[in-house]
Amino acid sequence: MSASAPTPAYKIGIVKQVLSGDTIIIRKQPQGGPPPEKVIALSGITAPKLARQRTANNDNETKDEPFAWEAREFLRKKLVGKEVIFRAEKPPNSATREYGSVWAGKDPTKDENMTEALLAEGLVKVREGGRNIPQLKKLVEIEDVARSQGKGIWGSDIQNHVRDIKWSIENPKQFVNKFNGQPIKAIIEYVRDGSTVRLCLLPDFYTIIMMMSGIRCPAVKLDGESEPYAEEAKFFVESRLLQKDVEVILESVNNIYFVGTILHPQGNIAEALLRQGFGRCVDWSLAVMKSGAQSLRNAEKAAKEAKLRIWANYKSNAPVIAAKDKEFTATVMEVINGDALVVKLSNNTHKKIFLASIRPPREKNSPDEDGKQSPRPKGFKPLYDIPWMYEAREFLRKKLIGKKVNVTVDYIQPAKDNFPEKTCCTVISGGTNLAEALVSKGLATVVRYRNDNDQRSSQYDKLLEAELKAQKAAVGVHAKKDIPTHRIQDTSGDPAKARKFFPFLKRAQKTEAIVEFVTSGSRMRLYIPKESVLVTFLLAGINCPRGARPGAGGGPMQDAEPYGEEALHFTKEKCHQHDVVVTIEEMDKAGSFIGWLWVDNENLSVSLVEHGLASMHHTAETSEFARAIKSGEENAKKKRIGLWKDYVEIEKEIEKERNAPKQDRVVKYEKVIVTEVTPEGSFYIQSYDVGAKLESLMERIHLDIKNNAPLPGSFVPRRGIMCAARFTLDDQWYRARIEKITEDKHAYVFYIDYGNREMLDFSRLTALPPGSEIEPPYVSEYVLSCVKFPSDPDDRLEAVRAFSIDCLNKKLLMNVETRGNPPAVTLLDAATNADIGKNLIKEGLALMEPTREYRLAGLISEYRAAQEHAKSSRLNLWRHGDITEDDAIEFGARR
Repeated sequence: MSASAPTPAYKIGIVKQVLSGDTIIIRKQPQGGPPPEKVIALSGITAPKLARQRTANNDNETKDEPFAWEAREFLRKKLVGKEVIFRAEKPPNSATREYGSVWAGKDPTKDENMTEALLAEGLVKVREGGRNIPQLKKLVEIEDVARSQGKGIWGSDIQNHVRDIKWSIENPKQFVNKFNGQPIKAIIEYVRDGSTVRLCLLPDFYTIIMMMSGIRCPAVKLDGESEPYAEEAKFFVESRLLQKDVEVILESVNNIYFVGTILHPQGNIAEALLRQGFGRCVDWSLAVMKSGAQSLRNAEKAAKEAKLRIWANYKSNAPVIAAKDKEFTATVMEVINGDALVVKLSNNTHKKIFLASIRPPREKNSPDEDGKQSPRPKGFKPLYDIPWMYEAREFLRKKLIGKKVNVTVDYIQPAKDNFPEKTCCTVISGGTNLAEALVSKGLATVVRYRNDNDQRSSQYDKLLEAELKAQKAAVGVHAKKDIPTHRIQDTSGDPAKARKFFPFLKRAQKTEAIVEFVTSGSRMRLYIPKESVLVTFLLAGINCPRGARPGAGGGPMQDAEPYGEEALHFTKEKCHQHDVVVTIEEMDKAGSFIGWLWVDNENLSVSLVEHGLASMHHTAETSEFARAIKSGEENAKKKRIGLWKDYVEIEKEIEKERNAPKQDRVVKYEKVIVTEVTPEGSFYIQSYDVGAKLESLMERIHLDIKNNAPLPGSFVPRRGIMCAARFTLDDQWYRARIEKITEDKHAYVFYIDYGNREMLDFSRLTALPPGSEIEPPYVSEYVLSCVKFPSDPDDRLEAVRAFSIDCLNKKLLMNVETRGNPPAVTLLDAATNADIGKNLIKEGLALMEPTREYRLAGLISEYRAAQEHAKSSRLNLWRHGDITEDDAIEFGARR
């Protein structure tokens, strides 16, 4: 009698996949790469066969046998991803498959035997011919019990347990739209590579192949060498998601594949792949994602910086931009075409910036037979003649001119092919990304880049998403019909054409226009939309100095007249690209129109005269504005500004002051609190004694508004009126005065009891409770006496910051030194009696402001000593030496 074969040893592994109700794949723990695996068939039993799809190698399509799916699911839910103990051996006639038993745990004496569990549920049978084998006696007994109970395949309704599988979908796009971004339950049946999987969608059993949105992993090739890290990426997904319950959002279709996002409680697998360096972002599919595109970008960026896997040799071509230059706030002065802005920085310099990663509308110019672009027609004006260019420019102009914007520099495009260097930025206004807004309206298109090009907008994915929506809606440059055309007449330098327009432009009295170009302080080009005409316009009633200009006939540049450049700058700041109203009165022999211009209800001729940048012309004496211009000129002469800087006149006020009796300084301190400090260094003060009274007023306002909640739209904000405004930081209501109304239903308000300002949506404004508006403001504005803050923006910012730390929300003592608008005061710290203004001078943060007033001589003496201390110690403003007037002249500060 021969000895029986030895019993196979127990082994431990992780269940990777369940192939059917009686076959599973078990793998080892990974060590330095995807681990080995083996196929284990449960010995002694046979499970119903799962359906098979028709393929190139298999012409026969079969259906599930009854309970085949339930048997597979029974094992999948119990085993996939779990560590199990098993015992198996490979028979001589088997190439790869081993046969044995598997337990759902690590102890075969206690844990569930999966063969017995399947039999007990009636999901499998004892294999044919096995009922007479002694070793299978126990399995036969379990099967008989299940049969007697009518379980599973032994029941009477087995045909109801056959899936209706949909192997193909007739209209994939319609299928995606049907779910409209809603999550669909699914099981991942197969992982082709790190970013492509086969899914079974539940409960209707649709089988689809899906590419993950926004990502591409290295390709696995069955008939050749896979790309680097392809197998590792595939295992990364298999070990986490293969045969797991997930949800998917179908977002698009690419050829025969669906594109979508996999949702799993433990996180986003696409983001995890990118973070580990197993994949790279794909622009076109990021654009179709419903959400999460930025998270994928951030994950890829982290892998690049860490040089993980596919990024091992990565070198960024993105420019290194200093933090101080990366983000800034600026005021928009000009819109150029539809993709560039000229902005004014905090130091009053102008800078040209471009909207990152977008391209303005392009000229549709068909090439000739030789492939060359046909020449533009005579008088071609890109702004008006390229379809949608004017609409793009106008969208930005109406939204931005004169407004503050937040700028983030994304990249700097180097100079190339006679094109200068370009600073490309993301520009935000009122929470809106301007590039994204342009693209969404079809007024710009998105620039496409190579995958390895990091020089792109920080909001690039949102731009792609906006462009996709614009293309679907067929708006702007994507439209097939209703293309706008602008037939513009230009009267500049053409007196005959100008004469045709002059009569009815003069009759119109007040005409709306846009200032397109400013030539000098009093000369500009206007576009009048109502007549579709461009005209040269001269301001009436004034003599204005001219700036530097080209010589006649191409001669050398002519120098600017005194204050000509200042007048040009003033006019550009006031009205360039603004909406204005003009009254045309005359026309000169060159075809230029002469008249009056208003911007924001301000007469520009009068304004130039008031600022000393123009003088009264004799023709103004008969106009209705003669008194305003004359008065403005007299005031400019008195102030010695601009053209009147060296004007000689008897100074009666100075004589009066010289002959006045000398008085001593009066010191009468008042307890106060500083509530707000402005960027210029002035400040707002509350009297310490009114605190309880103000608190009572605030409680009354809060209670009234709480009990009488404002109705939306019931309050109509108007400039100059008092209202209750809901402060952004604490959502409480305070008294405020409306200073300005914007077109997008926002208002600039000034909190009259605290001195601060902010811009609010109309919904955060309401009428004040009756009686609360009659109480006077609880703050007043003041400046420090004999203290001058630095003119340099950075130095002034530092000084104002130090001043704020010294005085904000502290108990102080205030003495009014001179009456004025605003009054000048000295401030003392109530705890230390330290003079705050004197300390700023002593620390070299501010300068002493001299005065001729006799009564302040003692104060000036103290402040001068403090300044000498800062100067000798080389503190802050004095760190590079003496900055007083003599040195300033020497180094050209006045030029």
